[in-house]
Parts: sequence; C-alpha cells; structure tokens
Amino acid sequence: MISRKHHPFKALAALLLVPLILTGCAATAQEDQQPSVVVTTNILADVVQNLVGDQAQVHTLMPANVDPHSFEISAQQAALLNDADLVVSNGLNLEEGLQNQLEAVDAAGKDHFVATDHVQVLNVSGSSGAADPHFWTDPVQMISVVDALATDLQELPGIQPEQLNEDTQSYRGELTALEQQMSDSFNQIPEESRALVTNHHVFGYLSKRFGFRTVGAVIPSGTTLASPSAADLASLAEAIRTSKVSAIFVESAQPDKLARALADEANIDVQIVHLYSESLTLPGEPAYSYLKMMQVNTEKITQALRN
Repeated sequence: MISRKHHPFKALAALLLVPLILTGCAATAQEDQQPSVVVTTNILADVVQNLVGDQAQVHTLMPANVDPHSFEISAQQAALLNDADLVVSNGLNLEEGLQNQLEAVDAAGKDHFVATDHVQVLNVSGSSGAADPHFWTDPVQMISVVDALATDLQELPGIQPEQLNEDTQSYRGELTALEQQMSDSFNQIPEESRALVTNHHVFGYLSKRFGFRTVGAVIPSGTTLASPSAADLASLAEAIRTSKVSAIFVESAQPDKLARALADEANIDVQIVHLYSESLTLPGEPAYSYLKMMQVNTEKITQALRN
C-alpha cells in the first residue's frame, strides 16, 4: 500500500495562493468595469493618462518612435476602437493611415473627441490654406485641449468628478509651468537667431507662441508623406544662406538624409539637430512623456541657436 504523506508547507502554500488568485480576479473584474478610452497618438495618450489616472483603461494605438502620418493599426486595435467608450484623436489629417477607421467611429455614432476641434488652428507655413495639426508644440494650446477633454472624460461611466478635477488642475499647473520654462529658455536666443528650418512644417504653433521665424522645411508640407522637388530644395538652400541659419531640426523618428543633403547644397556649416516632435519615446528614453518631450526640445533648440 502506497503511503501518502501530509506536506504542511504545500498545504500552506496552497492556502496563501487562494487570496492572490481572488485578488487577481477582482483586479481583472475592476478593469473590465472601467471605461475604455482609445487614443490614436502616444502624445495625447500620455495627456489622457495624466487626467484619468487609474480611473479608466487608456489604450494607445500608436507605438513609441513612430511617424503619426504613416502608422496603421492592426485588426486587434481596430476592435479596440469599436469597443471604446471614448475615442480620442488629434484630427486635421495627422493620423493619415487611420482615416477610414475614424470615419467608421463617427458613422457608428461613438463618442469621439478630436483635439484640434478645441484649438486656434493655424495654417501650415507657406501653404495655400492647409490646416496645421501640430498644435501640441504650443503648451497653451494643449491647455485648451485639456480643459475640453476633461469635460468629455467626466461623462464616462464610473469616473469620479472630484478626482478628475483634482488631477486635471494639477496637470494644468504643469502645462502652465512648462510654457514659462520654454519662454525663459527661448529668451536666451537673440532675436536675429530665432529662425527655424525643420524637416517638415511641425513647429508653426511653437513659432507663433515664442516669436520664431520659420525659414522653411526640407519637405515643404505639414506631412512627412510629401516629397520635395529639386526646386524646393534649391529655394530653401538659398533661404538658409541668406538667413544665416545655424541649425536644421529634424524629427528623431525620420531619416535625416535630405537635411544633410540640403546642408551640403547650401554650402554652409550647419548643425543637424534631432528633436522629438511627433512621437514620444519608450520609457527610460529622453522623451517618454509630453512634458519631457517639450523640455528636451526646448533645451536642444536653445543650445543650437543661442550662440
């Protein structure tokens, strides 16, 4: 006859495991009961997360270090859109690869917050009336978006208005401090040196807020999907020589070959400075949040232009 020994430690381990399993089930049930907010860009997702904290599930469609003009979503992510309690997008055709899905969201009558519906929209510099979607380069515009977004988030089931208001006011304060920080930093740049050349037109809102001149862009458009002509590059090279620009600012997620070719064409000593203008980075990298992205860009622009 086989002897079955009693193992007290195994029994104890089993008893200890029960509350962990129950806690895990409770956490999963709690998450299932929370409203689902699906956000197209990682910049806006970071902002939403700062407002709702752990009161909602925030799903980000756009990965880190990705061009928002060209990214597309998977079938699984499309299903998230369909099941969302609230969809948050940038608008003004920034998410060019998601237009069909966003139109389907609207056609289905789902709650859809479009950030650029709540800003003072500028036209892309040098364009014939094309609206500029890159409002976030001006933190004052972002404050307007946060105020409107908080109103929509308050309508979600299960959101505690008092907590939402407290978190919103706290984040608003950080945005106000950011605007002052940027202003103080840019004031170190001489007036005649406040000239921007970028890989495409992405800093129109920053330029207007902080008094920069936009000399031009390697890709003379508000989207990275456009292509410059030889005449465009020749014209910009001449503008760079005339304006004595000391730096060309390019998006970190984009190749800088065109910018380097342009610098050679202009035949001047010019820096190629990488900024984080359209996408956040992974955690632990320099631009892991909207606030950090703006702070890093401010420091890089100031360093490149103040001397």
